[in-house]
Amino acid sequence: MYNSDTPTRAELPTSAQLFKSTIIAIVAAAAILVAIVLPSEYGIDPTGVGGALGLTEMGEIKIQLAEEAEQDRIRDLQNAVPAAPAAPQQGSSLLDRIYAEFLIGSAHAQEARSDEMSVTLAPGEGAEIKLVMVKGAQANYAWSANGAFVNFDTHGDGGGENISYEKGRGVAEDEGVLEAAFDGNHGWFWRNRTDAPVTVTLKTNGAYSDIKRMM
Repeated sequence: MYNSDTPTRAELPTSAQLFKSTIIAIVAAAAILVAIVLPSEYGIDPTGVGGALGLTEMGEIKIQLAEEAEQDRIRDLQNAVPAAPAAPQQGSSLLDRIYAEFLIGSAHAQEARSDEMSVTLAPGEGAEIKLVMVKGAQANYAWSANGAFVNFDTHGDGGGENISYEKGRGVAEDEGVLEAAFDGNHGWFWRNRTDAPVTVTLKTNGAYSDIKRMM
């Protein structure tokens, strides 16, 4: 079996050398923190190195998205509507028939809805438009920022439930089919992060009972 030689006292680092190595490690860590971590994570760039490497913009995007996510969460809590009463589980056949006819009538009432709305956003301003939909209902949509770009969040809330369908940053337009995951309000939130006013135009048609600007 091979045994390594025990180093002599002369070969061991001195206290001064250990102290110097510790100071160098602390300085290096602080330099990495200031030049790399702060710009890339928090958008703070006291040295200018982060801006040169493109890290400051990355940090600003992270902070911006985090702020918008928190605003979305607060807005959804404020806009949450009480849960709809559950369908009667027991009772006379007459009540069952009335309840069924009510649901069927509501569904047919939503089939032919079609709307167009526009909102103009000042720099930094946000706006929200939502459709009132029942679970499983679908609506076709198309929106455009008219040549500009906006951040958006397609989401829904109602009955104590919240959902985010899609999010985007710096998007000029979007279209598709929105299917309600539950009874409630489902729609779009846009924020203008440019330095000029932006007009967003939304066109919808499908199974919803109302369209309204929330903010």
